[in-house]
Amino acid sequence: MTQTPETGTPLTIIAKLKAKPGMEQEVYDACHALLAPTQAEAGCINYDMHRSSEDPGVIIFYENWATRSLWDAHMKSPHLTAFSAATADTVELWDIFQGEKVGS
Repeated sequence: MTQTPETGTPLTIIAKLKAKPGMEQEVYDACHALLAPTQAEAGCINYDMHRSSEDPGVIIFYENWATRSLWDAHMKSPHLTAFSAATADTVELWDIFQGEKVGS
């Protein structure tokens, strides 16, 4: 039987951000500031930040959450809403993959 997100299916998120030219360090600093508060959130299994070695303006977050509802709460958290507002003019791309693990 497949669990639904409401009954506890873990959720994987891969978020990709691309800074506007000249804004790479500002976006990096804002992203880095998300690590500690997000890792302390209920349901956060891991929240890993990666910066491209080929393009320092590209940042990937690899995240695992206990449930979709806990990730939804993260998306409404004060630190993430403040981040979104603060980087609105510095990020040119924000792409989010949402998935559930299939098989082993």
